Amino acid sequence: MEEVRVRFAPSPTGYLHIGGARTALFNWLFARKCGGHFILRIEDTDMERLKEDSAGQILSSLKWLGLDWDEGPDREGAFGPYWQSQRRDVYQKNVDWLVENKKAYPCFCTAAELEAERTSQKAAGKPFRYSGACRRLSGEAVREKLTAGFKPAIRLALPAEGEVTVNDLIHGPVVFRLDQLDDFIIFKSNGMPTYNFACAVDDHAMKISHVLRAEEHLSNTPKQILLYNALGVKPPVFAHMPMILAPDRSKLSKRHGATSVEEFRGQGYLPEAIVNYLALLGWSPGSGQEYFTPDEAINQFELDKMSKKAAVYDVKKLTWMNGQYLSALPAERVLAEAMPFLRAAAGLEDKHFGGEEYLLKLVDIVRVRVKTLTELSGAARCFFCALDGYDQKGAEKYFSPQAAGHLELCGAAVEKAERFDVAALEDIYNSLAVQAGVKLAELIHPSRLALTGRTVSPGLFDVMVLLGRELTAKRLKAAACYIRGRTGAP
Repeated sequence: MEEVRVRFAPSPTGYLHIGGARTALFNWLFARKCGGHFILRIEDTDMERLKEDSAGQILSSLKWLGLDWDEGPDREGAFGPYWQSQRRDVYQKNVDWLVENKKAYPCFCTAAELEAERTSQKAAGKPFRYSGACRRLSGEAVREKLTAGFKPAIRLALPAEGEVTVNDLIHGPVVFRLDQLDDFIIFKSNGMPTYNFACAVDDHAMKISHVLRAEEHLSNTPKQILLYNALGVKPPVFAHMPMILAPDRSKLSKRHGATSVEEFRGQGYLPEAIVNYLALLGWSPGSGQEYFTPDEAINQFELDKMSKKAAVYDVKKLTWMNGQYLSALPAERVLAEAMPFLRAAAGLEDKHFGGEEYLLKLVDIVRVRVKTLTELSGAARCFFCALDGYDQKGAEKYFSPQAAGHLELCGAAVEKAERFDVAALEDIYNSLAVQAGVKLAELIHPSRLALTGRTVSPGLFDVMVLLGRELTAKRLKAAACYIRGRTGAP
């Protein structure tokens, strides 16, 4: 088997979309499984659509996901540069060769002339195909136009009839008739290559062995195969991965939730969870396994296990999976990702957070009841900031007139406790419940709300230990005063 060389070639026109991230992931998995090379190439020739620093964001997102590349913009190899905008001489050399060998020709048709052709063919009920008018120009006519200063586009000269077969590793043979295509443009009049031309030239120049990409690119593949044939080079092997659809099976868009890696990162998702989830969008190991480390995914990855059917994007499942990872990963790993969220929620500098040991304990007790780092930071805020109120529905349910006395009783007991640990506090609350003649829940629920401002939190006694004796007693008594002021309880 020849050396496997695959590439991910994003266009820097926005952040890394979830579909692009999946494409990068499957290329990365395939390269690592085969002991090959994963190449990152930035396709930045469409100057009108480029967005400032989009390429930087794409690189940052890939690194955050753990998808490292062997050659690329910041890791030069033998086949660079890896920015298409820096490869114009390569494209010019190839297009000149095609024209000299009568495999391509200059087209001087104006936008108005082409629109007139399109209108005429539409009126006749035909799909638009370029008439080939400039293909029939004599050499002398071409020279005259060039001398007069006309700047032509360059079109590929296609055979009049025949077929192009794409032998796809996922879909099998896919046949395209040449009468469905026209002499398409490969070089624009502004001197920039078109997507298909630059893609084909670069894939050959960079010795790409396999092109793994989304199914929507399948329609580009016959054009690229025709370009390989015209250039007299061997095409790579193609595999077009199933599309990603929204839960309602429509095209995925912003209305279905976050669609870029940066958005998910900003909402508190872990890279491990995103990678795991993306691996299951259109691929399955066949064993029913849902959780993978990167090494496990690499070992089990096979293209013949890729589905031909569209994959359905479900952010609810991703969120659930993220919660599982939050619970299962080492606390040190979760804390590393959580710190920016904790800083933002608490408005504090690192030196005011109580040290790493305290933060690790905090993360360990808080993470089991949350699904994102945003939720984690919200649940942790009460440990660093004064409460700014109590959950309204919780107060209506748990802050009864009787609760004021119970909370004062609990606050006094906490202050006098000989030991201040989880077991001791649990014993104290059990004794207080017996003493007051109430169920334990009638002490726990008001206490949780008093200490955190929320009705849902980690274990109450874990919360108390992390808050400390003084702050625990203070908040219990403050809640008792709040209840009296609110209800008029004695």
